[in-house]
Amino acid sequence: MSVFENLREGKSYNVRDEEYLREAHGEFDRCAHICHLINNTDPLEKARIIELERELFNGNLPEQTFLTPPFQIDCACRVFLGKNVFANHGLTVMSVGTVTLEDGVMLGPEVGLFTVNHEPKNIRVIFTKEIRIKKNAWIGARVNILPGVTIGENAIIGTGSIVTKDIPDNAVAVGNPARVIKIIE
Repeated sequence: MSVFENLREGKSYNVRDEEYLREAHGEFDRCAHICHLINNTDPLEKARIIELERELFNGNLPEQTFLTPPFQIDCACRVFLGKNVFANHGLTVMSVGTVTLEDGVMLGPEVGLFTVNHEPKNIRVIFTKEIRIKKNAWIGARVNILPGVTIGENAIIGTGSIVTKDIPDNAVAVGNPARVIKIIE
């Protein structure tokens, strides 16, 4: 099993572990380099940006999916994108624990998706929990989604919210921590 699969299955890693350093940091370096190239490409060179985004996601960039530079993704091999996904500028994804964005997901500016955390008694030890954002969910500007959260289908997360718990389908959630304020019929 790879480090990424072990993390997804609940294993912790010391960030100084040789296997972790080799595998995870190899991917971090690859992604940092490609994100740098994307973020420094003229915005009018859309074909070049899409070509680089395909490279970032190892050829797996679905139809009509686009991430607006600048953005930073640390572990693109653990990001799974559906069709017609859109992310506005300033996206930050710490995805070593896996992020799935299903078809039609829209992310506002400066959204943060964080799948990794540290053991309080030994901050050199990390563990992860997957983030899943289901079909047609809309995530407002400057929303932060924490490890282990699932956002339901057609849900809306209000600007500036910090999502610490799952949000059901068709819900509107806002605040810090985010809480459901209504269900869309």
